[in-house]
Amino acid sequence: MAVFIDTHCHLDAPEFGAQAAQVHARSRRAGVALCLIPSVAPSNFETVRALAHAQQDAYALGIHPLCTAEAGEAAFDVLQAALDLHGDDPRLVAVGEIGLDYFVPELDGPTQERLFRRQLQMAWQRQLPVLLHVRRSVDKVLRQLREVGGGRPWRGIAHAFVGSRQQAEECLGLGLKLGLGGAMTFERATRLRELATRLPLESFVLETDAPDIPPSWLYQTREAREAGSPQGRNEPAEVPRIAQVLAELRGLTVEVVADATTRNALAAVPRLAALMPARDAGLAELSDAADVPP
Repeated sequence: MAVFIDTHCHLDAPEFGAQAAQVHARSRRAGVALCLIPSVAPSNFETVRALAHAQQDAYALGIHPLCTAEAGEAAFDVLQAALDLHGDDPRLVAVGEIGLDYFVPELDGPTQERLFRRQLQMAWQRQLPVLLHVRRSVDKVLRQLREVGGGRPWRGIAHAFVGSRQQAEECLGLGLKLGLGGAMTFERATRLRELATRLPLESFVLETDAPDIPPSWLYQTREAREAGSPQGRNEPAEVPRIAQVLAELRGLTVEVVADATTRNALAAVPRLAALMPARDAGLAELSDAADVPP
């Protein structure tokens, strides 16, 4: 059976509620060996940690750009303390979800950038990968990565990437992988589908951003929602079907895509390798183990 990793899913979201256990069980039956659960603010640090341990998954700690204003300056002291406290926890695998967002006009740009830099510095000092939010901000995120890392490569993922070919290549040049999910499944996403087809397969990891960014088969138009049809809820069990779309775009089998994207995830977030189920240990052993900080 093909083995997948969902490199970005918010399984603690209230949309899952009492169904969280069933959602997780479906993902395992679908072949999703691991889910990486990022936090968004100090208020859910402990929630994602406990959930990752309960479900034998992985988690990341960070403050989402949409939460920076509400969280305030004190939140960064909380994050630093949490990273220190859980630094030896094998299920803590990255700093995230962090980044910049210029889609939401109410967010203050300079404040975002200052707080993002602080989190990058925490990750670099601890040699932890980063899970990056890059909505309409790829160039500014790349600049911060270069400045904090002194131009040296990082490990991590540009989550929900929809940038240009040049931006994609710059991300790859800095050591990042590009997160592909539901957005790629829409035929109208021509630029993204072109990137998914033309860039080396080693460029990509798979993700859902569950419960958000539903793939095309779950998506309801605004008109349909207004008529009473609920928006489809995304979940990690959709990863194999997302992989099938990528396989069709590239003229490959889904097994080849699963193998490659799982290896890519282990290269981007090396601590995941030790968490892979025993039956998938071969993939973990063959993952890229180059000593590249962080």
